[in-house]
Amino acid sequence: MRSVLPSAVRMLSLIATLTIANLAVSLPAPAAESAAPTNCQLPRSESALSIPLTQLSQRIATGAPIRIVAIGSSSTAGAGASAPDKAYPARLDHYLSERFRNADIVVLNRGINGETDDQTEKRIEADALAAKPDLVIWQVGANTVLRDGDQSLSERVVRQGVARLRAAGVEVVLMDLQYSPKMLEKTGVAPMLTRIAGIAADNRIGLFHRFDVMRSLVETRGMTMADLIGPDGVHGNDAGYDCVARMLAVGIEDAVNVHNSGLQR
Repeated sequence: MRSVLPSAVRMLSLIATLTIANLAVSLPAPAAESAAPTNCQLPRSESALSIPLTQLSQRIATGAPIRIVAIGSSSTAGAGASAPDKAYPARLDHYLSERFRNADIVVLNRGINGETDDQTEKRIEADALAAKPDLVIWQVGANTVLRDGDQSLSERVVRQGVARLRAAGVEVVLMDLQYSPKMLEKTGVAPMLTRIAGIAADNRIGLFHRFDVMRSLVETRGMTMADLIGPDGVHGNDAGYDCVARMLAVGIEDAVNVHNSGLQR
């Protein structure tokens, strides 16, 4: 018994060691955070917001906490993303935190699937202003175009919403349409892009040219629609949302830097 027991113990120990080793080999490694494709890059001028973000710049310079509200419909909510943290607002939070490392920045996702602009405008008080944001990014126009809706109504309510946000002292950036197969089937794309640009220009607020940015990525960087848009032909996939967020973060960074460089002259 004395000679058998130690041998048995050693054998069990060896079996356990080999089992653990095999499990370690067979278990998948933790998934790394997905990154945007390396060709998700454009000249900085293409992501420019056209105006400096004066108040945001001042808060970043003083070290004050920054709260950004992203409001809009499904491509803000994150339809087509594999998880909420893959939607563009969450990715924007990530990229802004990288670019402004000394700032306390939070991006809140207030997107709701299926909304048109008149529905979003009705909840500006509850879902945007109630959060006391420093900046609101309002993604507009998409469902009106996709449903062949009333563009004059869309323009009117967006103007009303922008006026309410500005009256409350909040800076605003509009985000226009996504460049996607289903969107390109619609004749209302060009008129809506013109309306959105007109609202931004008239109110001297920022405009993120999402449609042009995504089109440039396809036409000049060798990306395909499938790199950016999911199988429904409308909504972004994880890489597409990540890429949009990365480009928007560049635009916001430059809008902050333009203001700060102006102060230093």
